[in-house]
Amino acid sequence: MIRPFVLALVASVAVPVIALAQTPVSVSASDPYYKAGEAALARQIAVVPNTGKAKNVILFLGDGMGISTVTAGRIYDGQLKGVDGESNSLAFEKLAYSALSKTYSHDTQVTDSAAGITAIMTGVKTRNKIIGLTGAAIGEKCETEKGARVETLAELAKANGRAAGVVTTTRVTHATPAGAYAHTAYRDWEGDGDMPIEAIQGGCKDIARQLIEAPDALRLDVVMGGGRSRFLPEDKDGRRADGRDLTAEWLKAEGAGSSYVTTVDQLKALPADTRHVLGLFAPEHLPYEVERPVLGQGVPTLAQMALSAVDVLSKNPNGYFLLVEGGKIDMGSHLGNAKRTLSETVEFSKAIEAVLAKVDLKDTLVVVTADHSHGLVISGYAARNTPILGLAGNEGEPAIAGDGKAYTTLMFATGPGGPLGADTRADPAKEDLDDVDYHQEATVNLPSAAHAGEDVGVFADGPQAFLLRGVVEESYIFQVMRHAFGFDGKAGEATKKR
Repeated sequence: MIRPFVLALVASVAVPVIALAQTPVSVSASDPYYKAGEAALARQIAVVPNTGKAKNVILFLGDGMGISTVTAGRIYDGQLKGVDGESNSLAFEKLAYSALSKTYSHDTQVTDSAAGITAIMTGVKTRNKIIGLTGAAIGEKCETEKGARVETLAELAKANGRAAGVVTTTRVTHATPAGAYAHTAYRDWEGDGDMPIEAIQGGCKDIARQLIEAPDALRLDVVMGGGRSRFLPEDKDGRRADGRDLTAEWLKAEGAGSSYVTTVDQLKALPADTRHVLGLFAPEHLPYEVERPVLGQGVPTLAQMALSAVDVLSKNPNGYFLLVEGGKIDMGSHLGNAKRTLSETVEFSKAIEAVLAKVDLKDTLVVVTADHSHGLVISGYAARNTPILGLAGNEGEPAIAGDGKAYTTLMFATGPGGPLGADTRADPAKEDLDDVDYHQEATVNLPSAAHAGEDVGVFADGPQAFLLRGVVEESYIFQVMRHAFGFDGKAGEATKKR
């Protein structure tokens, strides 16, 4: 027997159901957000996973490019273009597949670049400060390098007949680019002048030497960036204590078809038969893009270097591996300087866009990720289209904090912009927030802002890119790239003999 209150309940819910069924959908269907969502769904439905093998793999590494940096970067990019920044997309955000990467290192919750790139390039997590060695190695302990070496994807590519290269806006001996070829117990041993005598006597090699002295079958074909000082002796404005000119040694080792270049004009004038390039365009790191009008004359952009690298590496009929690093994204954040951070992010996106227009995703796997995040925060509630480098807002007016002062939309958890004492917070409403040297506010004052430990984005397309989805270990990215190449995990003969 059905009780009366049940009948009443059924009757009470039946009316809304009928009403909903009769509600016209035209209002929603005509809404621009709704229509954009429909279009996005249609694009996703049309995506067919590429299950083939990759002839080429290109890894784009935005150093320190956390999720908040990507978001702020897309807004900044759109505002520079005069379009809606909030709904804008950077080039790599349009790739078909994405994931989140867990970036902790073997010994810390928050990784540094050395351990981060080791995970990505070798599939093995290691300790901070260490490159190309397992977690058995100890930072700054030369003797712990023995027996801890792990092969990098670039070395595997070379050992299996492909070409390999690295492009960066930092010194080519810096942590991330070194992750393609170096194996060291300390990331700062970039040149022999950076090493303690005990490490040299113990048989450890500086990173620049490792690049030049790699066996012929494993040595990188293309290396471009800064860091010329680590390759030249003091009488040639370098920092090498051993008196060696490693650039001359590299040219001799590579022989015909090799070019050593130091300016963008020389890069553009590479002979057609060039198969090996060493491009060192500054004594230290390359200048920030915001400094290009003054300090960047003769220095190629990241896009120019990446495109040139693809041209040279493509001459190998078997394919290639290329690592392209936007290294100064991280350095801008260490300064607590959002304008530098976002400008470098935009340039990184431009380089990716240029390369994507040149390669074929049918046979080229493109992966874009970061080694770690930074403590950049996007605070509320500025009005739509408000400059991302400006003040946070409250219904069109600057938001006011408890101390009676305004605050910026972008802040860092730590960094030079933090207060040095009680009641010392500056009022950003009275400062030039667009100044290239403005330090965003920070909670805690540090001379160099600390990395952050949250997951970072992974964006991919091409052969086997569909395997990058969900939340993955940073070291898993290596496995996808290795699998895309069709390597079985066994090193080639040249790698075994090293």
